[in-house]
Amino acid sequence: AESLAALEGNYSGVPSQPVYPLDGIRKLFAAKAKVLYAQGSPYVSQLPVPVPSTVFLPGGERGTPGLKAEYFSHPDFSGKPALTRMDPQIQFDWGAAAPAPGIPMQAFAVRWTGTLSPPGPGDYTFSLSKPDCYPCNDKETFRVYLGGGVMIDTILGEQGKANAPTSFEVHFANPQPHDFRLEYVHEAPLFGGGVTLNWQAPALILRDEAVRAAQQADVVVACVGLSPDLEGEEMPVHVPGFSGGDRTEIGLPDVQQKLLEALAATGKPLVVVLMSGSALAVNWAQEHAAAVLEAWYPGEEGGTAIAETLTGAHNPAGRLPVTFYASLDQVPPFDDYSMRNRTYRYFQGKPLYGFGYGLSYSTFEYSQLKLSQPQLKAGDDLTITVVVRNTSGRAGDEVAELYLEFPPTPGAPARALRGFERVHLGPGETRHLTYTLPARDLGMVNEKGEHVVEPGEYH
Repeated sequence: AESLAALEGNYSGVPSQPVYPLDGIRKLFAAKAKVLYAQGSPYVSQLPVPVPSTVFLPGGERGTPGLKAEYFSHPDFSGKPALTRMDPQIQFDWGAAAPAPGIPMQAFAVRWTGTLSPPGPGDYTFSLSKPDCYPCNDKETFRVYLGGGVMIDTILGEQGKANAPTSFEVHFANPQPHDFRLEYVHEAPLFGGGVTLNWQAPALILRDEAVRAAQQADVVVACVGLSPDLEGEEMPVHVPGFSGGDRTEIGLPDVQQKLLEALAATGKPLVVVLMSGSALAVNWAQEHAAAVLEAWYPGEEGGTAIAETLTGAHNPAGRLPVTFYASLDQVPPFDDYSMRNRTYRYFQGKPLYGFGYGLSYSTFEYSQLKLSQPQLKAGDDLTITVVVRNTSGRAGDEVAELYLEFPPTPGAPARALRGFERVHLGPGETRHLTYTLPARDLGMVNEKGEHVVEPGEYH
């Protein structure tokens, strides 16, 4: 709900004003509801996540969470700050942008000050990370002060040599506020910088904090899923479920699954928002959640899109472009390069969510499906007509999909999408749709690689 990586995804541009799901929900619900937030869980137990805004206060006083941020146009913190503002947390990607207008992206400094209050006692590991860039040729300086002590004093990058670690461990005996300061200096000939303060917090502490928030709420919106720090190309990640950027399991990571189950145990309606770059086997959520919204890695305004869908300001009509399998047991090993039992075209089982699946706040029904002729000669075209009607009291879009099932022939797909049309229908409105399948669309590629039209029954 408060993850920049989950908005950006892999190989992304730099968002100038990212809107997290938490931001979008707060904005759209602000007039009628109080929004409580807790981080609840990391992606996986073995890896850090950004420190949430809930632990920061500008001076220890109660109020809006965050830190006082002072931005300087010079890397030595000289002169007055060019900009002073409140930053909810330290999670920034300025890889191709300046931190703010008037501040040069090649050289600047930022100082964040305030207090940090952990959600509970225990051992915490903090770390700093910066956005990926190539070639960087940059010099990054980090200094972290916590409770009056220096935790990190490090220079990184092509121009600077690391002289200290970028992580530290702290044992908190209680959740009292501790003075906090982070100073960040960026110097580079071409690219901008960026920094994220991460932590590995006790999973049970995070989960209990989320459950306490849920107990006070009317409805729970749980943003869960994956991260481009877990799934991607040639990555040095080897934790349960993930290996080198590949996925060895397709379920939700265990620590997130336990969070969902703990939230559901409060008895409050649970809405699950999935944010990932690939499909997840969320069988438990399908059975127990009040709703599941697939948001993928939604981009800079992703939080707005999620909130508008949850409030009903946006009536969704998305359709899945991939198959969501219910289990790895349903598919052959990934190094089996045949198409047997893969994708909607060849899959013989029952998926969790099929290719082309998607719901709307409106409902629709089909009738009067007609073919231009019941028998065809190879080379003839086929015309299909159908009537679709909005059976609800709300206007919405329907994506009418036309599939063709082939005669049982070696190498033939079980089915193939051969046409679709997105139509907007008012309450009770009816529309006649027409599809024309040219002869080639009635054909298939056989095991010899030849495009043929096989004789037999088509559906």
